[in-house]
Amino acid sequence: MNSMASTERHILHVDMDAFYAAIEQHDHPELRGKPVLVGGSPQSRGVVSTASYEARPFGCDSAMPMAQAIRLCPQAVVIPPRMERYLEVSRQVFEILEQFTPLVEPLSIDEAFLDATGSIRLLGPAERIARGLRQRILQATGLTASVGVAPNKFIAKLASDQQKPDGLVVVQAGEVRAFLDPLPISCLWGVGRATLPRFEQLGIRTFGDARRLSEPQLQDHFGEAGAHFFRLVRGIDDRPVVTDREARSISHEVTFPEDVQDRDRLRAVLLEQTEQVARRLRRHSLRACTIVLKLRLPDFTTLTRRTTLDTSTDQTEILWNAAAMLFEEWAQTSDSPLRLLDR
Repeated sequence: MNSMASTERHILHVDMDAFYAAIEQHDHPELRGKPVLVGGSPQSRGVVSTASYEARPFGCDSAMPMAQAIRLCPQAVVIPPRMERYLEVSRQVFEILEQFTPLVEPLSIDEAFLDATGSIRLLGPAERIARGLRQRILQATGLTASVGVAPNKFIAKLASDQQKPDGLVVVQAGEVRAFLDPLPISCLWGVGRATLPRFEQLGIRTFGDARRLSEPQLQDHFGEAGAHFFRLVRGIDDRPVVTDREARSISHEVTFPEDVQDRDRLRAVLLEQTEQVARRLRRHSLRACTIVLKLRLPDFTTLTRRTTLDTSTDQTEILWNAAAMLFEEWAQTSDSPLRLLDR
């Protein structure tokens, strides 16, 4: 099956580089060139929201306990988040993205998919569109964005990660296999700390290695996830770009690089997700009445918890109270770590 035969889409994945930390370095020039950690206090078991690129060589990364990050990089400057400022810059960025195409799917405050297929006749090739929006973002905010351009969302997301920060990677339809095959299997969505050793035991270290296995073989080893892996290593991803106005629900998903058990860390991530969902509701004059919490366990079991509010709302505090209640109900009955958290 040719994964690109039935479509000629041009999908962009736009990812702002170290967004919170980059804003702090932009607003406070004395921080430029220094390792910066934006997040909660290490004394109150806070977590890292964003680590600047200067902090990352020390092993610091987002969703890491702040105390651990400080141990890894004692010279780091710790800054509490300024969400109102970050939201202000985010609004600027999304207004720019919507100048290039109305088909913008926000993934978070600093990340989005764009379908530029319908804009090419007016604005030129997808690569030109990507260069144009990166330039406008830089001029308007002083910040850089990394962009991947590809025939679908999965490949565009992988492409945007390849040359961060301030990168642009274009994968044409005929280049998909050459692009994917050398990538380490750890880049495959759904492969984490528990799954990676199982791939390595099979002698699979790259996407190209995984392509040698049939779908039944992958399902024998990985169950339901095997079919998912079979499609992705071939670059098959038919998901459309769905705008907030088209979506029947608005969510924000975080897949952790490794399974997370620390409940305080999970609560901090859930609070940030709730703020980002509330921001998107307000931005589009929408309200929510049903709150859904999705939790994925290390074995890929997915649990869903939901509650319905008395009245619809776009207020962070009300949404947070409902999401926190769902999380605590689950946490009181399970000590399992999580691979993914979505609300």
